[in-house]
Amino acid sequence: MEVVGRLLSLLVVLVVGAGLRTTGILDTRRTELLNALAYYVALPALIFVSTYDRSIGELLSPALLGGLLFVLFATAGVAWLVHRNRGSRARRSVAIIQSYHSNLGYLGLPLVAATFDPAVTAIASVVLGVMSLTQVPLTVVVLSIFNGADTSIAREVRGLATNPVLLTLIAGLAVGSIGIAIPSPAATGLDAVGSLALPVALLCVGASLEVDLPSIDVGATAAVVALKICLMPLIAWGVFSALAVDSATFTACVVMLGTPTAVSTFVFANELGGDREFASLNVFVTTLVSVATLFVLITLVS
Repeated sequence: MEVVGRLLSLLVVLVVGAGLRTTGILDTRRTELLNALAYYVALPALIFVSTYDRSIGELLSPALLGGLLFVLFATAGVAWLVHRNRGSRARRSVAIIQSYHSNLGYLGLPLVAATFDPAVTAIASVVLGVMSLTQVPLTVVVLSIFNGADTSIAREVRGLATNPVLLTLIAGLAVGSIGIAIPSPAATGLDAVGSLALPVALLCVGASLEVDLPSIDVGATAAVVALKICLMPLIAWGVFSALAVDSATFTACVVMLGTPTAVSTFVFANELGGDREFASLNVFVTTLVSVATLFVLITLVS
C-alpha cells in the first residue's frame, strides 16, 4: 500500500503541474526557474548525498556498465525494427528515440531515492551518469541522420561535460573514493535539499506535458509505450539476472530503465527536425502509463 500511495502522489503532482501550466500560474518563465531549481540544485544535492560515502569501485562494476549498454542498444535496435516503416522520417526518428530514452533524472533517481534504501539510490545515481553519457549522443545521432539536421556531436558532448548532474556524480564518487569526511550538518542540509528533487521535477514534467488530439497516432504511440516501459525493463531484468549482480544493482537498473520517455526528447525533436506534436504526446502517455508499470516493477523487485 505504501508503494501505491507514493505512485498515486506522483500522479497527483504531475496533474497539479499540468493544471498550473493550463491556468497560467506556471508560465514559461516560472517553469524555467523551477527547472533550474531541479537541475542545478535539487538533483545534484540528491546525487552527492547518495554517493559521497561510497567508493567508485563499490558502485561501478564491469557488469553494471556492460549490462546498461547492452540494454540500451538492444532496445534501440528493436525500436528501429518496429518503427523502420513508420510514416514520415520525422515521426520515425522520434518513435525510435522515445522507445529507449529514459527519464532518469527528473523521475527515475528521485523515485528510487523516495522508495528504496541508500544503497539502491547510490547505484541509481551511477546508472543516471552512465546512461546520460550514452543515450543523449545516441538520440542526437539518430535524429540528425533521419532528419538531415545540422548539429554538432562535439557540442553535445561538451554540454555533457558541463552537466551539473554528471559533475556532481564525479565529485561525490571522488569524495567517497578518497575518503573525505563531510560534516554532519552539511550532509543533513544537502539531504533536505535533495528531498525536493522528486516534487519539483514532477511539477516540471507536468508543466511540460502537452497533448494535441488531432495528431494522435494510436498505433505508433502504443508501440512506443510497449517498447519503452514494458520491453526495456524486461530486457534489463533478463540481462542483470544473467549477470548475477547484487540486489541493489538489479533493483536500481530495472526500475531506472522502466521509467517513461524523457521530456528532453521533445526538446531534441523540436531542435533536430523531429515530429514535435508526436513527441509531446508520447512523453505524456508513457508518463501516465508508467504510474501503473512502475508499481508492478517496484512490487516485483521489492
